Amino acid sequence: MRGPGWIRGLREAEARQLRSEIDRLERGLIEAANSKAKWNLHEVAHTLRWQKARLRRLEECLTAMPAGKTVSGRS
Repeated sequence: MRGPGWIRGLREAEARQLRSEIDRLERGLIEAANSKAKWNLHEVAHTLRWQKARLRRLEECLTAMPAGKTVSGRS
């Protein structure tokens, strides 16, 4: 059976992936603002806001989770 440390690891990996996606979206927002294709600006901004809110909820969840056990002494 997997414990809280395993679940926390999954959530931390998800948070890293979200941060990467947010970085990509922020670059896309800058590119959309500088381009003549302004129609994409709204969509990128909406997705960016949604991902940031999702990351904020995930980080709140991670803060409330126990740290879990660390595995030491393995070779």
